Amino acid sequence: MVLFLVGFMGSGKSSVGRRLAAALGYNFVDTDRAIEEDTGVTVSEIFAYEGEAGFRQRERELLRLLPSEGDVVVATGGGMPCYADNLALMRERGRVIYFKLSPDRLLARLGRGRARRPKIAGMNDEELLEYITTTLPAREAWYSQADMVIDCNGATDDYIIYHVKNFLNC
Repeated sequence: MVLFLVGFMGSGKSSVGRRLAAALGYNFVDTDRAIEEDTGVTVSEIFAYEGEAGFRQRERELLRLLPSEGDVVVATGGGMPCYADNLALMRERGRVIYFKLSPDRLLARLGRGRARRPKIAGMNDEELLEYITTTLPAREAWYSQADMVIDCNGATDDYIIYHVKNFLNC
């Protein structure tokens, strides 16, 4: 089975996704890392050279190339399900799980590593909170269509993994 993890940047899709894949005996794919490996440049460089539209097209191409069979956990980029018909394609190919976090928790997590994230690099805390509080509600329309929503506020990785396994009847 293919599990697509969706949610805002900083919600734990990659870090928890790796542990979830290991717990399930699945392979793990981080779409940002896969794009970097394919292109030989960082996501930040892609944004600088091709803009967001170029990056979103690369995400779309990667999504089309991902196998629809086999056991894999896919940590998607935060905006991936919100562009084109990506979410519909994810739902056709597997199960979609939304890692939901509050704006305050996202700010705390993203504040530490914003320099490596092209959409928020250079923002101060006030600007970052404004970005989160305007972007997150807009993306909720897509995220909330997931097959499972996990409130990750204050949740441990083990809690999240336990609930995903229950969802999958493992």
